[in-house]
Amino acid sequence: MANLKTLKTRIKSVKSTQKMTKAMKMVAASRLKKAKNAVEASRPYADKISDMVCNLASNIAVRGNLDEKFPLLTGKGKNASYLLVVMSSDRGLCGGLNGATVKFTKNRVNNLVSEGKQVQIICVGKKAYEQLKSLYGNKIIDQHFGVFRGIIDAKSAEEITDKITSLFSEGKFDVCEVIYSKFKSAIAQEQVAKQIIPAEIKIPEVPQTFESPMEYEPGQEEILQDLLPKNLSIQIYNQLLENSASEQGARMAAMEAASNNAGKMIKNLTLVYNRTRQANITKELIDIISGANAV
Repeated sequence: MANLKTLKTRIKSVKSTQKMTKAMKMVAASRLKKAKNAVEASRPYADKISDMVCNLASNIAVRGNLDEKFPLLTGKGKNASYLLVVMSSDRGLCGGLNGATVKFTKNRVNNLVSEGKQVQIICVGKKAYEQLKSLYGNKIIDQHFGVFRGIIDAKSAEEITDKITSLFSEGKFDVCEVIYSKFKSAIAQEQVAKQIIPAEIKIPEVPQTFESPMEYEPGQEEILQDLLPKNLSIQIYNQLLENSASEQGARMAAMEAASNNAGKMIKNLTLVYNRTRQANITKELIDIISGANAV
């Protein structure tokens, strides 16, 4: 009977776990809808502000001074040191999302180191930091936790942007890349590395006599000088939203798979329980019949 009690306890435990995974799936699905709407709304804005920077940078009045006055756009003419901003989740139970991000980061760091580059890391999200600190503890210079625990707001992006621009102005790095999970669908996410400093903006070839048909107030250079940090902040904000939506999608898929596996386990355990119970009943009947025959 002790074996039956153990099986019954285990079935009860698995059912309790299944209730939890189903509840987490529903919560993730609700959050995914909001996160998906937010990221889809931010993508056009991020693209348009990049187009604005591109249009200003291609203007004849600005192009001659790009290298001197706009290092966020053109860089400092070297790429000896890299800053990697790694985005992951603050919570677990989201499948292999964080593991894929960490693996992607390790490959990128190893490739850069093999090329003789210096690498520094800023972790946004707790899970990547916990896995990377054992290997690259000396390369991690800052971490931001709790960003993905609530609603993603522009303030979080501005804080990360201020840290990056401060390090860049101090000459701590030459190139900055953001590693994050790009949202494709509820079951598909892609780890990507996007360079944000120097900005990956293609300046079109225009005739040397080209003049913009638009007039700018106070001036083209002043507007571009003010627009570049805003563009950087908007790109990071968009990447935070992409990573957040990917997290919710991965968690929903993981919890659905866990609920299905729990259902299969309950079915198998119930079958074993019934067989064991029937075997015990049969054994007791045989003992009773044998005793009766002996009398």
